[in-house]
Amino acid sequence: MKKLDKRTIILVGFFVIILMSSTFILSLNMPDFFKASNPRIFSHTKAICTDTNYCQDYYISCENEKMTSMSPITGAAVQFSPSWQDQRDEEIKERLC
Repeated sequence: MKKLDKRTIILVGFFVIILMSSTFILSLNMPDFFKASNPRIFSHTKAICTDTNYCQDYYISCENEKMTSMSPITGAAVQFSPSWQDQRDEEIKERLC
């Protein structure tokens, strides 16, 4: 291989390494950038139960972990017996978004 070819390969390799490392470094800050400019918007359903074991399903909309709307789903309710225990942990029962 000629010296020019070796220099070209080394130079291209050097630029590839610089490009890859700068892309990696920039990607470390990207989640904050995207979170600020592109809010995380999602919806889901959730059963919310009272102390008397009456549970109603709700349609919940969220933006960046903050609830934006909550609507009951018609016909999606049930009354459990007094001995019924909700098996979800407290965090899941309380968290809306």
